[in-house]
Amino acid sequence: MSEERIDKELEEFRQVMEVPSTFEDGFNWTSLLGAIFVALLMVPGAIYMGLLAGVENIGPASQWVTVILFIEVAKRAQKTLKRAEIFVLFFMAGAAMGLPFNGLLWNQFYVRSDAAIAAGIAAELPIWFAPGIESKSYELRTFFHLDWLPAIGLVIFGTFFGQLSNMVLGYGLFRVANDVEKLPFPMAPIGAQGIMALAEDADEKNIEQSETRWRWRVFSIGGALGLAFGLVYLLLPTLTGALTGEPITILPIPFSDFTPQTGNYLSAVATGMSWDMGNLIFGMVLPYFAMLGAFIGLLATFVLNPVLYEYGVLKSWTPGENTISTLYLNNVDFFFSFQIGIAIAIAVAGILQVIKSIRGARKRARSQTSTLPMSAITAVPEGRGDLKIWVVLAVYFFVTLTYIAVSGWLIDWHRGVMLVLFFLGFVYTPLISYVTARLEGMVGQVVEVPFIREAALILSGYQGVAVWFLPIPIANYGQMTVFYKQCELTGTRFSSIWKTQIVLFPIILLSSIFFMNFIWGLNEVPSAVYPFADEIWKLHAENASIMFSSTLGEYSIFEEAFRFPYIASGAIFGGILFWGLAGLGAPVMLTYGVVRGLGQTMPHAVIPQFIGALIGRYYFQRKMGLKWRQYIPVVSAGFACGMGLITTVGVGITFLSKAAIPLPF
Repeated sequence: MSEERIDKELEEFRQVMEVPSTFEDGFNWTSLLGAIFVALLMVPGAIYMGLLAGVENIGPASQWVTVILFIEVAKRAQKTLKRAEIFVLFFMAGAAMGLPFNGLLWNQFYVRSDAAIAAGIAAELPIWFAPGIESKSYELRTFFHLDWLPAIGLVIFGTFFGQLSNMVLGYGLFRVANDVEKLPFPMAPIGAQGIMALAEDADEKNIEQSETRWRWRVFSIGGALGLAFGLVYLLLPTLTGALTGEPITILPIPFSDFTPQTGNYLSAVATGMSWDMGNLIFGMVLPYFAMLGAFIGLLATFVLNPVLYEYGVLKSWTPGENTISTLYLNNVDFFFSFQIGIAIAIAVAGILQVIKSIRGARKRARSQTSTLPMSAITAVPEGRGDLKIWVVLAVYFFVTLTYIAVSGWLIDWHRGVMLVLFFLGFVYTPLISYVTARLEGMVGQVVEVPFIREAALILSGYQGVAVWFLPIPIANYGQMTVFYKQCELTGTRFSSIWKTQIVLFPIILLSSIFFMNFIWGLNEVPSAVYPFADEIWKLHAENASIMFSSTLGEYSIFEEAFRFPYIASGAIFGGILFWGLAGLGAPVMLTYGVVRGLGQTMPHAVIPQFIGALIGRYYFQRKMGLKWRQYIPVVSAGFACGMGLITTVGVGITFLSKAAIPLPF
C-alpha cells in the first residue's frame, strides 16, 4: 500500500471516467464553421454583457450552444459527429471567444483614469501600452488609428507566442505528469463529461439504449434550469432596458451590497450576496471540502477585520463605505501584504508536497524497474498524436529567447531587467510549471508564488512604469495538463487540437479587434451605459496603481501598502494553519480552501457556493452515491448552455435596439 494518505473525496473524482482504447482526429471544416459562428455572433455579446453586468459565463455557454446547434444540423444532414469532432468543436468555440484585444479597452480607460493621473503614472505609460492622452483616437473612439499600432502589434506578438508556448509546453508537462508519473488528474472528468453527454445524443445508433443515454437526459435537465433562471436573471432586465430604457431587475446584478448597512455591526467587513444560480451549481461541482474551506476562511475575515479595525490596523475604513471602497481601503492598510504572506505559505506547502510525492514515486519506480523496462513505464497510447520531446524543448528555448530579445529592445537593454528576464524565463517558469502540473495531477490545485514578477521587477533597479508592460517570459504551463487529460479522456487525437489552433489564430484576432472597436464606438467605456465596468474598473485602476507606482523612484501607494511585518504574519499564520490541518488529517481540499480563504474573500459568491456544496453532499450524494459525481458536471454544462441561449437572445435584442439611430430631421 502507498505510504501517502488516500483522500476519499479525490478518489471519487478519479473513478468517474477511463481513457478510451482508440483516438480519432476531430479537426474538420465543420469545426471551422463553428468558430466563425462564435466569432460573429457570440464575441460581441460576450464583450457587451461583460461590460454591462459582469456576466462571464457567456464564454463557456457559447461553446455548448454552438456544439448543440451543429449536432442538430448534422442530424438533419444524416451525419453523426464523433466525440473527437465534438471535443474539437467545443474547444474551437471556446478558443474563438478568446479576446486578445480585450485589454485595449482597459488600456484606453486606464491611461485617462483619475487613479493613473493622480499617481503620476499616466504621463509615464509607454506607447506600446496606449497612446498619450493627447491622441485624437480618444476623441474618435477608435483603435483603427496610427497611434494604436505599437499596442496592437505587441498584442499580436504576445497572442501568437503565448498560444504556441501554452499548447506545446503544456503538452510536454502532460507527458511527464500523465505518462511517466501516472498521476490521476481528479478534476479532468468534470469538463469531459459534458462532451460525452453530447456524443451520446449525436449517436443515433444508441437511441434505443436508454441505459447508456443518461448523460443527455441530465444535460437536458441542466439546460432547462439555465433557461428558466436566465429568463428572470438576464433576459428580463436586458429586454426591458433595451425597449423602455428602465430595466426591471428582480435579482440584482451583479450582486446585492449589504456593506453600508452591516458596517455598523461588522467594521471593515465587505458583505453582500450574488444571486446567480450558477454559483449554487458551481458549489455542487467542486469538491465539498474546498467549498467548506473557503467558507471557513470567509468567516475568519468576519472576525479578523473588526479586530484589526479596533486596533487601528484598518485605519482608512469608515462606516458607510460600500464593498468596492472597503476592499480597496483594506488592501492598502493590511490585506495587500497579508495576502502575499498567505500565498507564500500555499506555494511553499505545494512545493513541499510535490517533493514528497516525487520521493514516493521514485521509490515505486525503483521497485518497478526490476520487472518493467523504462520504455514500458513511459509508453504512450498508440494513435494519440504525440510530439517528440525535442520539439517541446526547442519551442521552449525559442519562445523564451524571443520574449527576452523583444523586451530587451523595448527597455533599452537595462541590465537589471535583463537579469530578471533570464531568471523568470529559465528558472522560475519551468519550476512553477512542473510543480503546478504535479499538483493538478494529484489534487486538482494550482500553485503560484505570489508577486514573484513584481518583486523581481522592483529589485531590477529600473525607474519608470514601462517595465510593467513588457512581454515578460513568465507563465504557468502546468494548468494546460488538465486540458490534455480531457482531450485524452474523450479519445481526441492531440494533433487535431494543434491544427485547430493554427486555423483559429487569424479568426480570433480579427473578430476581437473589430468588435472591441465597434463597442467602443457606440459609447465611452466605461460609462453609465456599462454600469458594471463603470464601478469595478475604478477599483481595478486604483489597485493597479499601487503596484505600478513602486518603480517611480519616489514615495508611492505601494510603499504604504507593502509592509514586511504583515507579510511575515500572513506567511507564519498560513503555514501554521496549513500544516496544523494537514497534521490533523484534514482533507487536502479543506486545507487549501481555508488557507486561500484567509485573504479578503468577497462573500458574494462564496456563500451561495457553500450552500450548493451542502445541498450536493448532504442530499443528492446521499441519495445517488458515486453517480452524483458523474451527474453534476453534466448538469453544470447543461445549465451553462441554457444561460447561453438566454444571454444570446438578450444581447441580440439589445444590439437591434441600439441599431435604430434617430435621424436629426
